[in-house]
Amino acid sequence: MKLLDGKKVSDDIKNEIAAEVLKMKENGEKVPHLAAIIVGNDGASLTYVGSKVKSCERVGFESTLIKMPSTTSETELLKKIKELNEDDNIDGFIVQLPLPKQIDTQKIILAIDPSKDVDGFHPENFGKMALDMTTFIPATPFGILELLERYNVETKGKHTVVIGRSHIVGRPMSILMGRKGFPGNSTVTLTHSHTKNINQITSQADIIITALGVPNYLKAEMIKDDAVIIDVGITRVPDESIEKGYKITGDVDFENVSKKASFITPVPGGVGPMTIAMLLKNTLLAREQKKNK
Repeated sequence: MKLLDGKKVSDDIKNEIAAEVLKMKENGEKVPHLAAIIVGNDGASLTYVGSKVKSCERVGFESTLIKMPSTTSETELLKKIKELNEDDNIDGFIVQLPLPKQIDTQKIILAIDPSKDVDGFHPENFGKMALDMTTFIPATPFGILELLERYNVETKGKHTVVIGRSHIVGRPMSILMGRKGFPGNSTVTLTHSHTKNINQITSQADIIITALGVPNYLKAEMIKDDAVIIDVGITRVPDESIEKGYKITGDVDFENVSKKASFITPVPGGVGPMTIAMLLKNTLLAREQKKNK
């Protein structure tokens, strides 16, 4: 069994990006600038956005963090997005999800300029991705592709089963794994809460990508020997035996599944760190595209 070490790979990617940024500086070019908007004070979102800002510093990007209160109206948020769309200094920006109830998430995503949408959620970018055109791939799926590529995990002709159909991970992953090229060229089954006989389907899979958010959902008896397991799930499970009172758990019963798998991502330290690395990579791409215009 080989561990797909997202922490190590994301460090490699950040070092590669930092080297690119250094070259930009030496050539007197503008360095990439990433902005993030966060509405409200959800603990997990704040931690996540904080680590994005730290990562920007590490690779030499400029970054701007915009905090807005949880009472922010949709109109106020749309006004802020319009400002960032028009700000030439900002190369890419993200709006941290989930948003408070009074704000329509779809409306917000549609308002973002597709050329600055480094999260890859805008329908224009999602459509380009589905059509195999050059675009921003959503950061988590992009990170999974990068892990598969760097560990040289064979995907051609394999049966990939995706568990979960969210627009952020499951749906894009099902499209990307079936595209021409590497990683890709696999036969994809997209499963969800209405799928019948899911155990039967997962037991035939060469590659399983699970993004459900149900701790320890995927058990050893649900997979075949030597399957490749990508665990996108991340849930805080209460645990009084540790100081912070919870532990981070994935969708996979790691202890037992890892004994049968050929490759597996740990949680934490697997897909999570890759997401931030690929967001930086998308921001670098946004800067380069702008420069080439």
